[in-house]
Amino acid sequence: MRIAVIGAGLGGATAAALLQRVGFQVRVYEQARWFERIGAGIHVSANVMKVLRHLDAEHRLSQIGIHPDKFTSRKWDTGEVLFELPLGSTGEQNYGASYITVHRHDLHAAILEKVQPGTIAFGKQLTDAQSDGVVAHLRFSDGSAVDADIVIGADGVNSKLREAVVGPSRSRFTGAVAHRAIYPSALLGGMQVQNCTKWWGPNSHILIYYIEQSRNEIYLVTSAKGEWHSRAPWEFCTQEEVARSFEGFHPEVRKVIATAPQVTKWPILDIAPIDKWSDGNLVLLGDACHAMMPYMASGAAMAIEDAAVLTRCLLRSDDHAAAFALYRAARMPRVGTVQRISAENSFLRDPTDPTWVFGYDAVTVPLGPQQR
Repeated sequence: MRIAVIGAGLGGATAAALLQRVGFQVRVYEQARWFERIGAGIHVSANVMKVLRHLDAEHRLSQIGIHPDKFTSRKWDTGEVLFELPLGSTGEQNYGASYITVHRHDLHAAILEKVQPGTIAFGKQLTDAQSDGVVAHLRFSDGSAVDADIVIGADGVNSKLREAVVGPSRSRFTGAVAHRAIYPSALLGGMQVQNCTKWWGPNSHILIYYIEQSRNEIYLVTSAKGEWHSRAPWEFCTQEEVARSFEGFHPEVRKVIATAPQVTKWPILDIAPIDKWSDGNLVLLGDACHAMMPYMASGAAMAIEDAAVLTRCLLRSDDHAAAFALYRAARMPRVGTVQRISAENSFLRDPTDPTWVFGYDAVTVPLGPQQR
């Protein structure tokens, strides 16, 4: 069975690695011409680490990433602690795996190492997908074309394959922007920053954490009301613009912002929820079918979980329609809950039991309808 994966991001690369591991013939088509070390941190929670464990990638990430002792929610102005979630060894015992923060590129590289060499084609931007129900015909912007028995769309919030499944749809701007900066922590001049802390403001927040065990780099990511008129996926912004958005915040927050030598700004996008995740031999995963606000730090986690469950469903049934139906039934309630809570931006603000999120194991969870 020839499987084509559209998109070699975290979800697509995980799907390819898992499917190849159990014997499927998989090729991945990525529109980028190469991968760069783009400056962004990412939370790798225990539910993701369990999938990485199955790929034999957990140990490498554990050695690179930092293992925070806790996740702390603080009030924006006074610094009052609203909630502290124990992580470290306590979290590992509670949820079955570590919780780490790491550079997104390092997570991506650890997964890509598990994809068979020579099976990722770069510079392949999908322009058209047609299927007769038996064979899917794919065309790319460079004029090339391929056929496949199954096509997995892991091409993100602006998925081209989603158009083939549910028709045209466009991502929408949510009215919020994210500011991001990563820089040497030495620039803070010795100021101690509490790791893995989210500062909650009235209409904005900022999350600050280290991304590797050396603590040589610090990362900040925000959400604040803003406008977006650019066609670009992101743009540089001034430090003063970020400072205005977080005026009145605790001095620690203002110092971290003021120290950042360069800040980028990103529109926060989503798409209208869709109920249809597949059509014939075409199937979607991750942001292509359930894009969500980034406020649970779980968008990539849901895509990686999708990849693990979809692989198991394809192993369960030779009938891809039955496999896709099982996959949707197993995943839709869970990702729907994550979408809702992400949109509320309430996760871990106040005392919370996140076992339902972090304790989930996509490799072993029973296949079939799940509550969440």
